[in-house]
Order: sequence, then structure tokens, then C-alpha cells
Amino acid sequence: MATLHTVNKSPFESATFETCLGLAKSGSTVLLIEDGVYAATTGNSAADAISNAEGINFAVLGPDAKARGVESKLADGIKVVDYTGFVELAAEHDTVQAWL
Repeated sequence: MATLHTVNKSPFESATFETCLGLAKSGSTVLLIEDGVYAATTGNSAADAISNAEGINFAVLGPDAKARGVESKLADGIKVVDYTGFVELAAEHDTVQAWL
């Protein structure tokens, strides 16, 4: 069962991202939204955790990355989606788990 996990908290202010990664299974997708997009920026421990996560896909909501000025600082392998892409990800997965 593939799950779409959405994380909206910065990994520098909350353990939500770390907890999500600990429970996400292979075949799942983690979509970073709102302040969660900071996890996908290069040069931090969260980006290292992303590069070491096997079998998990990662995406960021493009408008949120742009609003925070990090769209040019995203780590390799991070898919950028718009709102339509967010809806498509939700439809492609069996369940959606929001990490608040």
C-alpha cells in the first residue's frame, strides 16, 4: 500500500520530518509543503536523510519553495510539483498521511 506523506513543518523546528521518515515504507512518497520544504534544501542533515532513504520518493510543492526563496537550493532528486501535481500525487496513492 503506497502512502503519500505530507510534511508541513521545518525539520529545524520540529521532529515531524524525522518521524515521518522513520515510518514511511518503500514505495511511498513524501511531499514537503509549507515550511517542510526546508528539508529538501542542500547542505543540511534533512537533505542527507533524503539522499539515504531507499525506496521513498520525495517532492516539494513548488509555490511553497518559491515563496520561501529555496527553489534554487533544492537537493538533487527532489521532484517539484504544482497544486495540480499535489492532487495527482494524492490520487495515485492509496492513502494520504498528513504530518502536522
